Amino acid sequence: MQRSTLREQLAEALREEILAGRLAPDAEFTVREIAEQYGVSATPVREALVDLSAQGLLEVEQHRGYRIKQLTLTDFRQMVEALALVSDGVFHRNPLLARRRETGDTFTSIRRRAVAARQAALVGDLDILIAYDLRYWRELDALLDNPHVGEFLDRLRVRCWAFLVPRLRGGERLAGRLWAGHLPLADAIETSDFEEAGQLLCEYRSHILALAAELGGP
Repeated sequence: MQRSTLREQLAEALREEILAGRLAPDAEFTVREIAEQYGVSATPVREALVDLSAQGLLEVEQHRGYRIKQLTLTDFRQMVEALALVSDGVFHRNPLLARRRETGDTFTSIRRRAVAARQAALVGDLDILIAYDLRYWRELDALLDNPHVGEFLDRLRVRCWAFLVPRLRGGERLAGRLWAGHLPLADAIETSDFEEAGQLLCEYRSHILALAAELGGP
C-alpha cells in the first residue's frame, strides 16, 4: 500500500468518524492515539490530520494534539452562501452541462444515489443519508469537468454536515425533517432544465438554513 493511498484512506476514515458523531466535538486526540487505533505508523496519520485541518474539519491544539473544529451558525450560513455563489455561477456560465444529456450511464448512477439518499432522508437514517448525499453531489460535480470546483464544493458540504451532525443527533425524530429533493434535481439537470434546477437548489439551501436555525447552537 502506497503511503499516499494510506494517507487518503485514513483521512476518509477519520472524516467518516466525524460525520458519524463517533469523535466527540470536545475530544482531543494525538497522532500517536490515532496511529495506535488504526495500527499504522505515525507519518500517514500526521499527513491525514494535516489534510483534515486544511479542509477545516480539525484544529491544532498547541502542544496537545487535535480536536474537531467547532463551527458556528454564522459559519454554516456563510458556507451555504459560498455554495450558492458557486452553484449559481455554474448554472449561468458553464455550457458544459448542456451537452451532458447523452451520458445516460452517468445519470443512471446519479439517480441511484438520489433514490438511496431520498429514502434515507424520508425515514431519518442519518448515517445512510450522509454517505449517499455526499456521493450524489460528488457525481453531479464531476459533470463540470473541473476538479478544483468539485473539490471546493465537496469540502463545503462535508463541513456543513459536520456542523449539522451533532445537532441532529440530539434524539429528536428525523423522519421528514431532512431534505429529500435529490431525484427531481437530478432529473432537471439531466434534461437541461436549469431554471427548475436553480429553483430546486434554492429550496435546498432554504431548507438546510431553516433546519440549522431550528436546531440552534452558537
